[in-house]
Amino acid sequence: MRKIFVSGCYDILHAGHLQFFEEARALGDHLTVSFASSEVLWVHKRRKPSIPDEHKLALLQGLRMVDEVVVGHGLEEGIDFREDFLRIRPDVLIVTEDDKYGGLKRALCEETGAEYKVLPKTPPKFEPVSTSSIVRWVQAPTEAPLRVDFAGGWLDVPRFSIPGEFIVNCAVSPLVSLREWPFEKQAGLGGSGAWALLNGRDGVDSEVNLGVGWQDPAVIRETGLCVWRSGQTPVLDFKQNGDFLSGRMAILWTGKQHDTPGVVDLPRDYQAIAASGRVAREGALHSDLSKLAEGIALYHATQLDEGMDPLADVGGSIARKYCGGGYGGYALYLFDDPAKRDLAIAATADLRPVEPFCRV
Repeated sequence: MRKIFVSGCYDILHAGHLQFFEEARALGDHLTVSFASSEVLWVHKRRKPSIPDEHKLALLQGLRMVDEVVVGHGLEEGIDFREDFLRIRPDVLIVTEDDKYGGLKRALCEETGAEYKVLPKTPPKFEPVSTSSIVRWVQAPTEAPLRVDFAGGWLDVPRFSIPGEFIVNCAVSPLVSLREWPFEKQAGLGGSGAWALLNGRDGVDSEVNLGVGWQDPAVIRETGLCVWRSGQTPVLDFKQNGDFLSGRMAILWTGKQHDTPGVVDLPRDYQAIAASGRVAREGALHSDLSKLAEGIALYHATQLDEGMDPLADVGGSIARKYCGGGYGGYALYLFDDPAKRDLAIAATADLRPVEPFCRV
């Protein structure tokens, strides 16, 4: 009988594990699967198992391709199964190509005379997942806000950052989910950051990898009215709940989609953008609507200088600007009175209310 041995954490079983077990079992007559005990997980990874050891044991024992299951209790990192390995004396120890303890396992095989075999990667039957990605998916929120940016935009792009300057933005509702998205897409409201968060991914990395900035996923994850320090990564200067903005914001759909990566390299006045961020920061710090409007207006002036079409005055708004990189998408309008906003919404097609959103 040719005995096969495999080991791992197998903390959250998924189809990739089953495929590995099937391929390993096909190389012999008897398959032993060893998994790290909860004590081993804590000592070496500082985390708890997803389910108790006895439940994991029962799940693995119930798999048709598995003949025996053992629980590794040894505290030797990477070789927690040594005692069972020496008892069973398998003919082959099989590992995957990315096994981080391959060297230690190879040495164990040389010590016992077992064959050490690396199983090559084969095309997965399903889209590959990992235990960590499953955990992130389970922990991901079911709903997320989008965001409007007030001033200092582009200073969150690492190569355009200016030390000592600020980006001011605010998470807004209505909320979005993977099943419901009550806004236009590619619209300058940080939708890609929200989508990443809802899917359990790090939106900051994905945005920066696109060559744009980190402000969208940062404020969507943080929520509230936020002031960020310009730099390579998100550093929160301060935040507040933004209640003074309730009933005073609306967004207008311009009728064409927004493309931030496509405009990131256009020339623009970054010093003027920095000035707008400083003024808007004062407005956020003191809950001063008129000062915030001043910062928004300064930023919009830089957008017009960049070549964007002028935005029409709507219903007595006190400030307006394109959201995100502009040249389309949504435009933000700020009002000094909720009644004025409601009248403007009633009189203007494609103008809709948004509200500040803040989790404690």
